[in-house]
Amino acid sequence: MFPSVNEQMDKIRRGVDEIIPEEELVKKLERSIKENKPLRIKEGFDPTAPDIHLGHMVSIRKLRQFQELGHQVIFLIGDFTGMIGDPSGRNEMRKHLTQKEVLKNAETYKEQIFKVLDPQKTMIDFNSRWHAKLKFEDVLTLTSKYTVARMLERDDFKKRMKAGKPISMMEFLYPLVQAYDSVALKADVELGGTDQKFNLLVGRDIMTEYGLEPQVILTLPLLIGLDGTEKMSKSLGNYIGINELPQEMYGKTMSIPDNLIYTYFELATDVPNEALAEIKQALADPAVNPMDLKRRLAFEIVKIYHGTETAKQAEEEFDRIFRQKKLPSDMPELRLSVSEGKIWIVRLMASGGLVQTNAEARRLIRQGAVSIDGRKVTNLDLEIELKDDFILKVGKRRFLKVVVIK
Repeated sequence: MFPSVNEQMDKIRRGVDEIIPEEELVKKLERSIKENKPLRIKEGFDPTAPDIHLGHMVSIRKLRQFQELGHQVIFLIGDFTGMIGDPSGRNEMRKHLTQKEVLKNAETYKEQIFKVLDPQKTMIDFNSRWHAKLKFEDVLTLTSKYTVARMLERDDFKKRMKAGKPISMMEFLYPLVQAYDSVALKADVELGGTDQKFNLLVGRDIMTEYGLEPQVILTLPLLIGLDGTEKMSKSLGNYIGINELPQEMYGKTMSIPDNLIYTYFELATDVPNEALAEIKQALADPAVNPMDLKRRLAFEIVKIYHGTETAKQAEEEFDRIFRQKKLPSDMPELRLSVSEGKIWIVRLMASGGLVQTNAEARRLIRQGAVSIDGRKVTNLDLEIELKDDFILKVGKRRFLKVVVIK
């Protein structure tokens, strides 16, 4: 039994940038109720990176909402298209991945998405299932269904042509290959970020060319990262990973700019629409401290991925460190022998897992974000004598207890 069309549309509209066209979606929902048949809701993911963050989860959470409304979700892993590389939002060609890299990343995707999606109501598919079987004549037929003029309307391509940067024929084919996924799956609805709008529209056109009812498109906003300016991205370091420790997830959420509080509530939490209206009203009230709303936001986000009890513990740990100015109740340890004599601060940060590269360590030291037992480190060449235990702190939330074995 499906909810009414109005109930479904209220849920579907939340946090969506565009529904193209909305009247077609209404008709599809009406038919779905009449025939008691779920819609096929598709989203494709090119597994170009192994870790999922809150930005990725915006659309995945929308897929979950469709599941709650009774529809069939198809989580499409673009193992074939992932080896091409999506040119969306790019001013230059993407690096191509090997099949081994793509499949490895795909496995980690599958592990993470079920933190939100219902495994019983999720169909996972791989687009190599049909693309690998296409003959060259099939590819030529596909290319005949779209014009070069239409392809050059794409913003990314226009900018690159103007700048004299190369566009490979493979990149021209990418939107057609992605569009054919919708043909193969007979999708009713396809989701994607606002940067995917061109590709999704091509999907509508190509479905019509193959004699199918075109899919409706839902575009979703690109979640702005912790820096408050760029979209959330691991490469920019402004992300909240869904596999991160609860304390880290809570602390990162507390660091977002105040102007993003409502957006994060809307796109990254399960608070009902009525509560969203209250949050918007509270944010407009000068008497309300945004920090209190941010605490609620951080709690809600941690709860989704780690559970209520863990969210409470993360909140208590945050208060312990930032309100009571105490050390974390639990922190990682690095054991070093006194016989080693000294250790370079940069090497220590990397060995302790506080940074990924030496360059990152140097950058943090220059920024004044590194301290030992509360004393700021300013010397990039500092050699620490290993005599007694000490606490190394990087940034606001990363701690390491160095235990010196004598």
